Amino acid sequence: MEIYLQGLTMGLAYVAPIGLQNLFVINTALTQPRRRVYATALIVIFFDVTLGLACFFGIGAIMSASPVLEMIVLAVGSLIVLWIGLGLVRSKEESLDNGRDVNIPILKVVTTACVVTWFNPQALIDGSMMLGAFKATLPSGTDFFFVGGFASASVLWFLGISTVISLFSARFTPKMLRVINIVCGAVVIFYGLKLLWNFIDLALL
Repeated sequence: MEIYLQGLTMGLAYVAPIGLQNLFVINTALTQPRRRVYATALIVIFFDVTLGLACFFGIGAIMSASPVLEMIVLAVGSLIVLWIGLGLVRSKEESLDNGRDVNIPILKVVTTACVVTWFNPQALIDGSMMLGAFKATLPSGTDFFFVGGFASASVLWFLGISTVISLFSARFTPKMLRVINIVCGAVVIFYGLKLLWNFIDLALL
């Protein structure tokens, strides 16, 4: 139980800070029907848990062993993050209202959730450093309990935040949603520029 709780608390510390995944889930909860909100949350949970497993079992070692791969991930990831941020900033009030259409392609939800998780260089780096390093301290045979706690944290967080935001989404006007999109978009753009600068800095070394 102790190892499970360690995985749970570590998982919450990993997913709770506002990042691309949270912005995506929050935006969905504010603008989509509850059925789509929970479908989105489950899809994000799937990608988050699989990324956590990859980081836990050594994707960081692969990136560290291949500077070229690390630079490719940084370059492509930064451009994708910038594109997502620009899309949020450029969204209009009308599109937020239309966002309540239940016929949004589920494939788009899946691809976007995949992008904000697996194509996020910082998530790969932070996850590898945190989870990979923690793995080395676990007693033999306890990996399953730690991973179970980590996965539980992802489920609790994303389902919880989806529920809370969707319950109060009716209080948000189109203008408020527009402001939220601009603020979130600005944060994401700043994040993308930071990643792009890291790529340029590495390329100049």
